[in-house]
Amino acid sequence: MVKLTSRHRACLYWASQGKTSWEIGQILGITERTVNFHFGKLYDLLGVHTRQAAITAAVQRQLLDLNQVPIPGLTHPQTLTIPDSIQPSLFQ
Repeated sequence: MVKLTSRHRACLYWASQGKTSWEIGQILGITERTVNFHFGKLYDLLGVHTRQAAITAAVQRQLLDLNQVPIPGLTHPQTLTIPDSIQPSLFQ
């Protein structure tokens, strides 16, 4: 059985919203390279080769709920800061 970390779910969620690796990194407070590292691990875990395939596989296997914004390690929602240039409509 495949288990995704909260960071994996967050990367997949933001990719499903059309965000680039750089934008996902800005949202999550990690580097673009780290985001790409997480996607590499996701591809291996899910047995796929693309982001779209990873998102589809995660949703089909019920590993990702696109109706919930995953925020890894966040205990106080008021501490979440998303740069204005990439704020999703969900938070506007």
